[in-house]
This record gives sequence, C-alpha cells and structure tokens, in this order.
Amino acid sequence: MPQIARESLLSLESYARERNAFRSRVIAHKKTRSVLLGEHVRLLFEDELTIRYQVQEMLRIERIFEDEGIQGELDVYNPMIPDGGNWKTTMLIEYEDPGERRICLAGLGGIEDQVWMQVEGGARLRAIADEDLDREDGDKTSAVHFLRFEVPEPDRRALKSGASLTIGVDHPNYSASVVVLPDVRTSLAADLA
Repeated sequence: MPQIARESLLSLESYARERNAFRSRVIAHKKTRSVLLGEHVRLLFEDELTIRYQVQEMLRIERIFEDEGIQGELDVYNPMIPDGGNWKTTMLIEYEDPGERRICLAGLGGIEDQVWMQVEGGARLRAIADEDLDREDGDKTSAVHFLRFEVPEPDRRALKSGASLTIGVDHPNYSASVVVLPDVRTSLAADLA
C-alpha cells in the first residue's frame, strides 16, 4: 500500500516557502478528482498528492515538528491513500447556509451508505463508509464522510480501456447520478493497478 514517508515531508520552514505553489498545484489537481452529485454532495477522490497536502497543512496549522507528532499525522492520513485496487474519497455535504445545512443533515441519515459507482458493462458497487468511526449522532449525519470503493479487476481493465464511469447516490431525501467527465475518469483510472 502506498505510504507517505516521514523523510519525504517538507519541514515547516520549507513548506512555508513552497506552500503557495504547492497549494496551486493541488487545487488544479483536485479539479480532475472531484465529482459533484446534484447540488450538495461532492466526492473528492484522494490520492498521494491530496493526502500529502493535507498532512503538510495539518503540520503547519498545528505547528507540529517533533517526530512523534508527525508520525501521528501520517498514521491518521496514510490509510486514506488508495492502494491500486480501490478509490478512497472524502464525501462533502455542502450547504452554505448553516440553518439549511442543519435541517438537511437531519434528513440525510445513512446517505454515506447509499453512494455507488458503476463502470460501463459492470455491476453497481456500493461504497464502504466511515471505517474510521461513526459520523452520525442521533439528530443528524455529518457533513463529511470517508468512503472506499473496491474496484474489481474487470472494472479496472474496462476503465483503463476507456469505459464510462457513473457515480451516484440513492437516498430517499437525496438522489443524483452523473457520468464522470473523461478527464476525471482518466485521472481515477490512473489510480488503479
């Protein structure tokens, strides 16, 4: 499984100097790794670069420079890097207005278990959600969930050969699907062994 090694991270000082350029690079990269389902659900497909950025940002924000703290961040974030047989995504439920967000999240319990993907000619596959911890309380779901899609070998081959990819969510209170744009599909296919 790909991992970010401690030695490959920039020091806080080096990151401060390179942050703007690195951030611009990651923002551009994320454009080919993001899928909007309807108006309010976004899937960000993580990879080594997006997770490296997250680790560097956490180290910067928290001013972590000791080996133990750095390793702690790596232990949290390294499992979010796909391993060649899967995709790992951050699912964001986005409502700008806090009141509307609170109301909508109350009606979206279990939405993370209703996300699916389907490669042209293949079976519909459901995401495996929130393996790290339960992200719902009694009143509402979280605005952030972590999903994993296990991609079978035939689907991997089909994607690499140009098959289309559809991603969707089927929740009683929120349903949407989209055929993934070719540049995004190509970026995601590159993650697969």
